[in-house]
Amino acid sequence: MAQLISQALSAFTRLLYKQTILILMLLFCVGISIALSNMWRLSSNLIKSQALQNSALYAQAIKEARTLYNDQAVDRLASVHSIIVTDDYLTKKGAIPVPATFLIELGLRLSEKNNGMSVRLYSEYPFPYRLKQGGARDDFEREALQQLRENPEEPFFRFENLQGRLSLRYTEADILKPSCVTCHNTRIDSPKKDWKVGDVRGILEITTPLDSLMAKTNAGLRDTFLTLAILSILGVLGLTLVIGRLRQTSKELERRVIERTAQLQQTNKELVIEQEKSERLLLNILPEPIADKLKAGYTNIAEGFAEVTILFADIVNFTQLSEQISPKELLKLLNEIFTGFDCLTELHSLEKIKTIGDAYMVVGGIPELRSDHAQAIADMALDMQQEVAKFNARHKTTLNIRIGINTGPVVAGVIGTKKFIYDLWGDAVNTASRMESHGIAGCIQVTQSTYEYLQDNYQFEARGVIQVKGKGEMTTYFLTGKKVKQLVG
Repeated sequence: MAQLISQALSAFTRLLYKQTILILMLLFCVGISIALSNMWRLSSNLIKSQALQNSALYAQAIKEARTLYNDQAVDRLASVHSIIVTDDYLTKKGAIPVPATFLIELGLRLSEKNNGMSVRLYSEYPFPYRLKQGGARDDFEREALQQLRENPEEPFFRFENLQGRLSLRYTEADILKPSCVTCHNTRIDSPKKDWKVGDVRGILEITTPLDSLMAKTNAGLRDTFLTLAILSILGVLGLTLVIGRLRQTSKELERRVIERTAQLQQTNKELVIEQEKSERLLLNILPEPIADKLKAGYTNIAEGFAEVTILFADIVNFTQLSEQISPKELLKLLNEIFTGFDCLTELHSLEKIKTIGDAYMVVGGIPELRSDHAQAIADMALDMQQEVAKFNARHKTTLNIRIGINTGPVVAGVIGTKKFIYDLWGDAVNTASRMESHGIAGCIQVTQSTYEYLQDNYQFEARGVIQVKGKGEMTTYFLTGKKVKQLVG
């Protein structure tokens, strides 16, 4: 046995002497293969580690953004009557999203701007309006719900193939804070009413694809193999010079890329902020559908509506009042009253057209058609009387308003290219204005057409036939309140 081993060693030594270059090349290839294998494993681990770190930073940034939005925006704006905090903020003028909706929208934007990336917020108890999107969709999400419910402080993640792409699925528990518990327990549509501080309300999942990065890494490893082979032949000196130069160039490029990326991110952030400001300003003067048409490039925006209800309101004896108090006090008075009217416009989903001096104009049935436009305007008029009464009680004044209402066809649209407004035209508008100007202080005067819409559900006092400027004789009524329906036992 010892002799056999000795013979084998002797044969290997002779082969080594004869084929030194071949053996060295084989050893070099083996060494390079081992090195590349180790580099691939190390690169793969580094990519996964970096992906985990990035996902954790993303999750922290998203949660901190929601907390900052809740503390510095929502809490401060909650006291502003004209601003509504709701999950349905896109359909309501002057509304802003609740923090959870803000987080969801932020996740959607991040997903749109990063190819293949996905940010989701889901729960075991999604709200009814998010039932399809807000629940667990697959086994991983169901397992994440279970694991994070048991260990909410520890993230849960997994590397798996999604649609043929290697991806990191990283999740963290969204834990209820004291400021959120009351809201979730008191909402009518909340699927769970016994939330406590520290409960896991939902799961924040960030999915990051790694296949493209892995492919680039593999391509880089192949290039490295060729580079090492060539450089080894050229010698240690050439290898040292080239690697030194490559490192210097790589650092310079990386520095430039980081600087340029930071500049682009800052510019993009500033553009987004300015765009949001422009959007808010535009929606303050135009209905959202009309604003969308303007942004789409429409130049002639006008539309006819067969049946709408128009309301004009005017503060009685405003001219005399303006002579008795200072302009600053007068402006403060008008602002308080009209701010209250604006809140009522939002409450009844009506469209405020304009204010001229002490006159207030609002319409129901545009820009979105609705069958209850007359009822909504009637409720608005009654509430306006209550709003003025509350103002008088607060300030110990005796202000009064005169209201006129008419129902009929109009044309609505935008005229001009500078300082444009959304306005109405038509005989129905003029008639509504006449109802106000020919009305009585403290009363709501309506035309025959409006009366026919409302007579079954509202109380009226017939005024009779009056002489109206530009219209002749007209039969009008005073709206006095809503009818009380009797319950049949």
